[in-house]
Amino acid sequence: MTEIDPKTFLTAIFNAAVAAADPQRTIRDRLPAMPKGRTIVIGAGKGSAQMAAAFEKVWDGPIEGLVVTRYGYGATCQRIEIIEAAHPVPDAAGLEASRRLLEKVQGLTADDLVVALI
Repeated sequence: MTEIDPKTFLTAIFNAAVAAADPQRTIRDRLPAMPKGRTIVIGAGKGSAQMAAAFEKVWDGPIEGLVVTRYGYGATCQRIEIIEAAHPVPDAAGLEASRRLLEKVQGLTADDLVVALI
């Protein structure tokens, strides 16, 4: 039996874990069916902006949405609005973002799809 170099082994485990947590790969593998109606993306949390950017890249249909993340954790999105706010103590930006998140999910029908990125 050959002995495995511990550094090589641990590096391989680390690389596998990072790849498994890649938002674009993870989201692509779990996409829901395209709805008859609208697709609304909402989200909150430090990783939500990166997940929103990944979702935009892999979703073929029209989308709209809003995601709130902590200051400094934003990402560039074309169709999903990203709002940065304070955490863990809410600020005015977070309060406004929560109000707007609720607006985004008003008037939905059974034909619409809401994707929550948390």
